[in-house]
Amino acid sequence: MKIEIREAQPADAALIHNYITELAIYEKAEHEVITTVEEIQRSLFAADTPAGALICTIDGQPAGYAIYFFSYSTWLGRKGMYLEDLYISPEHRGSGAGKKMLRHLARIACEAECGRLEWSVLDWNEPAIQFYLSIGASPQDEWVRYRMAGDTLKTFAQGAEKESTNS
Repeated sequence: MKIEIREAQPADAALIHNYITELAIYEKAEHEVITTVEEIQRSLFAADTPAGALICTIDGQPAGYAIYFFSYSTWLGRKGMYLEDLYISPEHRGSGAGKKMLRHLARIACEAECGRLEWSVLDWNEPAIQFYLSIGASPQDEWVRYRMAGDTLKTFAQGAEKESTNS
């Protein structure tokens, strides 16, 4: 079995969209995927994109993908890498593809002089949690992630604020 990792190309947009949808189904959030193949092709492969993408193949057949971007740590005073998605299709899990993909990402991070590689995992995704622990990653339990999106983001940006029930 030959596992290879390569940079994604614009022609991979449909494959990436398919994997995004598969991942969303696994995470019980298919209804949240609003992007299209065209949007992925336009945004992920634009000259000024902040993101990078990798495709994993096994014996020449697509097996998964990763999307990442660089962040910045004020505490470290250097770049970091944030792994937005890492997905290996169910039929290829256990093959070593996920570990090889993460190692490839770690090399990119080190070459870019990043101080850390971070990602999020759903608290119920025990197979992923156990995998991450097995490679030496550690959870950051002291941090709680927050998000503004959609109409909430737009409303806040326009200066209107949601009425607080705590006032």
